[in-house]
Amino acid sequence: MWRFSAREPAAIAHGGDLGSLRRAFPDAPNPWLDLSTGINPIPYPVPPVEASAWTRLPEAAEVQALRVAAASAYGAPSGAHIVPAPGTQILIETLPRLLAPTRVAVLGPTYAEHAAAWTRAGHAVAEVPSLDAIGDAGVVVIVDPNNPDGRTFSRAERRGLAATLETRGGLLVADEAFADLEPVESLCPHVGPGLVVLRSFGKTYGLAGLRLGFAVAEPGIAARMAEALGPWAVSGPALAIGTAALSDSAWRAETARARAADAARLDRMIARAGGRVVGGTCLFRTADFSDGPGLYRLLAAAGIAVRRFTERPDRLRFGLPPDRTGWCRLSRVLT
Repeated sequence: MWRFSAREPAAIAHGGDLGSLRRAFPDAPNPWLDLSTGINPIPYPVPPVEASAWTRLPEAAEVQALRVAAASAYGAPSGAHIVPAPGTQILIETLPRLLAPTRVAVLGPTYAEHAAAWTRAGHAVAEVPSLDAIGDAGVVVIVDPNNPDGRTFSRAERRGLAATLETRGGLLVADEAFADLEPVESLCPHVGPGLVVLRSFGKTYGLAGLRLGFAVAEPGIAARMAEALGPWAVSGPALAIGTAALSDSAWRAETARARAADAARLDRMIARAGGRVVGGTCLFRTADFSDGPGLYRLLAAAGIAVRRFTERPDRLRFGLPPDRTGWCRLSRVLT
């Protein structure tokens, strides 16, 4: 059953809003432990950046080097398939404006900005609960692994969906923001006229403030997206750091192992607190509690921010603590 959104939704809540929490819980200890986002708490060791990267416009060769590094890291056919951008969010906003108004099915519940962006661009948007419910949608948006429950589909299912949409002139938008550190099969090697893949850099590498993200698409679509973003979309420092990080496959492999161990540790702590883990990725865990609102307030009073969900008050999402001190603070509440 399609439920269309005829107008822009209300303001969307995001993680990381410590200002509001400080006002709501003024007696909480500082500094706050922010576990409300799914960002890697152990960032990539930023290499030295040439001083001139801050004082001149980026050169085409630097953009191309980043494209090649991203294509290799994501398994894309070539650098021509890569669109670098100042964060994935701008790509989520840009893509809907390049297509004529159509029916859009967003597989949910998921990251709310997708539906909001397509609605703002004049499309008829519906959140659907399963692939069987997409109907005659011209565009389908699927987040895999999903936020907040970590839901995944096989690569065969996702490729089949992309092929079906392509035959009727449609498009699958596959948001793989959390795929880097997960044992999932990416669609990046299979991009074509009916498929665009989005990849996040900041979440995996713990450098969200750098503002870097990518679209992976066939070269014609990629060129249109790059043109829409305009020249010098990515800063010189982001080009240099992104190229170095994406070329470091050893760091990525070790990080995947370490964050998976952290996620398992967090699962044990949640279980001891009476929670039931319902999913997630190695960067966040989502769990149901008999008194979710009460635990949320208890955590906030202790200066610990987690993600809550208006439509599911029993459900909380936990990011990973960054260090021993953070793990101990969380453990003292989850007992």
